[in-house]
Amino acid sequence: MSLTNIGSTNKQNSTLSHLLSPLDLGFTTLQNRVLMGSMHTGLEEEKNGFDKMAAFYQARAKGGVGLIVTGGISPNFRGRIAPFSSEMSKSWHIKKHQKITNAVHQYPTKICMQLLHAGRYAYHPFSVAPSKVKAPISPFSPSQMSVRAIKRTISQYAKSALLANKAGYDGVEIMGSEGYLINQFSCVRTNKRTDEWGGSIENRMRLAVNIVRAIREKVGEKFIIIFRLSMLDLVEGGNHWQDIITMGKALENAGVTLMNTGIGWHEARIPTIVTSVPRAAFTWVTARMKSELSIPLITSNRINTPEVAEDILARNHADMVSMARPFLADPDFVNKAADNKSHEINTCIACNQACLDHVFKQKRASCLVNPQACYETELTFSAVKQPKRIAVIGAGPAGLAFSVYASQRGHKVHLFDQSPDIGGQFNYAKQIPGKEEFYETLRYFKEQLSKWHVTLHLNTLQTAQQLIEENYDEVVIATGIAPRTLNIEGIEHNKVKSYLDVLKHKEPIGNKVAIIGAGGIGFDVATFLAESRSLSLDKNAWLNEWGIDKSYQNAGAILHNINHEKSEREIYLLQRKDTKVGGNLGKTSGWVHRTSLKNKGVHMMNNITYCRISDEGFEIEINNQKQILDVDNIIVCAGQDSERSLYDELIENSNNEWHIHLIGGASYASELDAKRAIRQGAELAAKI
Repeated sequence: MSLTNIGSTNKQNSTLSHLLSPLDLGFTTLQNRVLMGSMHTGLEEEKNGFDKMAAFYQARAKGGVGLIVTGGISPNFRGRIAPFSSEMSKSWHIKKHQKITNAVHQYPTKICMQLLHAGRYAYHPFSVAPSKVKAPISPFSPSQMSVRAIKRTISQYAKSALLANKAGYDGVEIMGSEGYLINQFSCVRTNKRTDEWGGSIENRMRLAVNIVRAIREKVGEKFIIIFRLSMLDLVEGGNHWQDIITMGKALENAGVTLMNTGIGWHEARIPTIVTSVPRAAFTWVTARMKSELSIPLITSNRINTPEVAEDILARNHADMVSMARPFLADPDFVNKAADNKSHEINTCIACNQACLDHVFKQKRASCLVNPQACYETELTFSAVKQPKRIAVIGAGPAGLAFSVYASQRGHKVHLFDQSPDIGGQFNYAKQIPGKEEFYETLRYFKEQLSKWHVTLHLNTLQTAQQLIEENYDEVVIATGIAPRTLNIEGIEHNKVKSYLDVLKHKEPIGNKVAIIGAGGIGFDVATFLAESRSLSLDKNAWLNEWGIDKSYQNAGAILHNINHEKSEREIYLLQRKDTKVGGNLGKTSGWVHRTSLKNKGVHMMNNITYCRISDEGFEIEINNQKQILDVDNIIVCAGQDSERSLYDELIENSNNEWHIHLIGGASYASELDAKRAIRQGAELAAKI
């Protein structure tokens, strides 16, 4: 079942009346209540990056979003996130940014530049902070800022805002959350100062308030100033609720136009945006602040459908809704919603694999479900002059992506799969507690197959001879993978199951289980067996599980002494490597998976030698000591092999090798990489 509740909407009716209504800011009006939140894309530092960013932001403006906030731009050198990151400090920077603002302003959309000083999060040796306190996520210790440096930084913020104004931006967003410099000043966790910039909240918030005042003085009244206030620090030494109220009111008085909601520091050990976080899990804190301020408030985090956004606004939790990654997934999000086409939205599944994971590796961001994101000038799908008749074998992620994009270009595509449903491995992923968003991707592909008139043949097994006889112009093999069989004594024992036996065939599994392989599949199977229910569908239960104090009695809104619900099964998650279990999982989400299983009581063991499987159990060796795990079942999740027999047979028997293509897991079976599979399908469709 899809998580989306599709309504009957159009631009005139009331179903999305809150979301699509204008927001009057006094001196200017936003066309709707949708903010495209700040995202660092990596384009900022690339050659011709501003041309690419102009195309990227223009596509979202064309798609109908009311207000865009750019990725973070530093007001000075020391505030850069990395040595070669962008800053807005010189007059010659204006011309580059005008490419962006001119492109966006071809549509009614407004755009603000985010001003972000990394503080101790800067990934270079010139970092500064309120106090010399090293961040756990940076190898560099910051220098403590002198009073002179603080005052100079305030002036540099104001200068950057003025330059942004001259570059055509409608305003700026001041990043005051997520643990960056301004947030570091506002919390005792990182502010150990005893002068006028430390101590009481009135002193700790002085930097933020003075920055807003300085900017407002420079740019005048008719310029949007958004302040992103950390309303939930989610770290020890974070602020109390009364501190946040005090700061919010002072910022409003200083001249802030819109108050945005910041959730969690980057170093927090509480997830805030990954797919297992319930939708709209944090809007309650924005609603709480709304009663304290008179300016419009923006809420954020894990909002990915028009219906969820509309409900937030209808319940008066906020005046505006911020969505960042959903605009990577679909630039036309707002227009589709307004045109009664919510069912055609390519929904963000919050996987982080192509966006945040890329950025943290200094790679260009994109999107797993939309490989065209940030590649608008490079990955294009122009109409073909001579349509081809194309057979695609395999309706997994690669085959689906190719079929949709190729049909969009005008080709006549026949998509075959021997299963009764499209989706391939996605049909297993969607069953994992916390990964229900995969239902949305399958819903989207079904809609696109119908829209672009792909001829779908399910429950259909194609042979090489049939494909040759049909004489297709092109044949695309996307047959995916098959689980790998391991060479372990007793591997044929009836205790042994594959992950397909668990997720596809639903075979009964005992109460004591050993899982061989701690990659993505192993973690998924462990989660499937350990979780009795999905907390992603129960906000309050999820908040309690992760120790978030909704009553806000504690600093940072953190609960202590949490009693985690343990799994009814005894589960061993095993890997041969001597590295951290799950070390190859996504950089921004792997720790969440590890913590979740640890809280469930799953035993995660590395440096294992698999010896023998017998009636007695599973004999393993660890640290030169043999032991027998008394388990009911051993589940193999130790990799897979490409399923390419059909491709090999076609190559052997066809006279036209040039028109046979291999994509997805069939071409490379390492892990189950939907990101690579979908991109391969898209890239082939763009050139075929």
